Amino acid sequence: MSEASHSIGEHRALPNLPLVKRIFYGTLFFTCLALTGVSLPSDAQPAPAPASTADVVFATVKERARSLAAKAYQAPDHDVPEALANMNYEQYRSIHFRREAGLWQHDSLFEVQFFHPGFFYNEPVTITTVDKSGSNARVPFKSDYFRYGDQAKPVAEHVTEDLGFAGFRVHYPLNEADRKSEFVVFQGATYFRLVGPGQVYGLSARGLAVDTAEGSGEEFPVFRDFWLLQPDQEQTHMTVIALMDSPSISGAYRFTLAPGAPTVVDVDAALYPRTDINKVGVAPLTSMFHHGENSPNYVDDIRPEIHDSDGLLLHSSQDQWIWRPLNNPKSLRVSSLQDNNPKGFGLLQRDREFTSYLDAEAHYSERPSLWVAPKGEWGEGRVELVEIPTNSETNDNIVAYWVPKTPLQPKQEHLFSYRLRTFEARLPSQSLAQVERTRTGWAAIPGQDDGPPRSHRKFAIDFSGGELTNISTEAELQAKVNATGGEITHVVVEPLPEAGTWRIAFTLIPEGEGPADMQVSLTMRDQQLSEVWSYVWYPDTMQ
Repeated sequence: MSEASHSIGEHRALPNLPLVKRIFYGTLFFTCLALTGVSLPSDAQPAPAPASTADVVFATVKERARSLAAKAYQAPDHDVPEALANMNYEQYRSIHFRREAGLWQHDSLFEVQFFHPGFFYNEPVTITTVDKSGSNARVPFKSDYFRYGDQAKPVAEHVTEDLGFAGFRVHYPLNEADRKSEFVVFQGATYFRLVGPGQVYGLSARGLAVDTAEGSGEEFPVFRDFWLLQPDQEQTHMTVIALMDSPSISGAYRFTLAPGAPTVVDVDAALYPRTDINKVGVAPLTSMFHHGENSPNYVDDIRPEIHDSDGLLLHSSQDQWIWRPLNNPKSLRVSSLQDNNPKGFGLLQRDREFTSYLDAEAHYSERPSLWVAPKGEWGEGRVELVEIPTNSETNDNIVAYWVPKTPLQPKQEHLFSYRLRTFEARLPSQSLAQVERTRTGWAAIPGQDDGPPRSHRKFAIDFSGGELTNISTEAELQAKVNATGGEITHVVVEPLPEAGTWRIAFTLIPEGEGPADMQVSLTMRDQQLSEVWSYVWYPDTMQ
């Protein structure tokens, strides 16, 4: 451990550290037998594989979560000084962690830095380091770890040494061999963000979503305690274990972080509901969509598009790829894609062109896409997409997650494992042509005096990639279309000047005042050439 990390806290043994020792000694016994030439009876069972420190810590935290769920919820007692809680954004951002105080900076490829409490982050968390022997040390808050800039100096005198941290971030030589860059952040409730090489932070992942978009109001579980397992000097992955709690559910999480191209996080979650829960969202992703190419209304902004993500992608159990572009709706919208044991879903930032955003500060074209790949069978359920109206790009207004068909039962253990990975425009495992653009406008013909009602919409969906790169522009492709709550007419399929790009254009005539749910894809005879463009049009969009 580095000199800085040696000074952090006192060491104490984990409750089940003796288990690690027993397994180790057992393994050593069988090794000695082999070395001395002593053979075991033919019916002897081989020694069980030794449990790793991560397994032991995770098992310990699961038992703690199970125990918490068996009792009435007790909110943590946070005592953040009012001066810190009332900080504004400029004050908070002027507080900087001193890099020389970073954890493991000289002993590992990984380096951990911590966040100061205050502003929005007034629920400090407990952070503990665990070495290979199972010994662990609480990381105490110290004001000496931080520099307080001019704007934060008025609040610095209110800082006490018993505050606790608001979260942490992990650095790794992701982009340069001789420099560690930040690749993951855990801060606030159960939020965490990650990036791959050359990317900047955009959407967030969360541990769990509870009653999102329900009339009863959303509950936000919190990671209360973290255990950071110290990696070996050249180890390229790191384990973080977290204890989650909230009024209705407790849980234990194991995050195995593997930064690289892509950055991958393996998540193991053990959930223990205290009470019946209306809706649990597993592997939730949270993002922002203010306006984009498919937004029909004028936005008074010099930037053509503003969003962290522009669509939801689902890989169904039937090997169908479904793309649903995002919207900033007039009112709360909740839509679902049903499935049984989905292969994956994610929120994507497909548009990687700077000219689509013309934003030299936010770098929206460099925001990551994030993919959730379930491990094992998740059973029946739905990927639910929540779109919330927003008038500011500072508000996350998009949430997507998996909702099991069978509600999680109280006083039982529910296990979910999945892999998160970063990528950019295209997921490598998807070989079909994908939607590049979605555009919509009034269905009137230019110059027409007596055009149709404004509710009649013209759509143009552009597909590229996949086998389209090998198909002649003289080929005859077909559009497979379907609509519920409306009629699709005047369908045209045509190649575009951009090589390997085809367009499906059509008119939608909605039925009454209800939404129209559409599915459109490209085929050539009986061959599926593209993913399915899935879109819900709401008549009040034009009001």
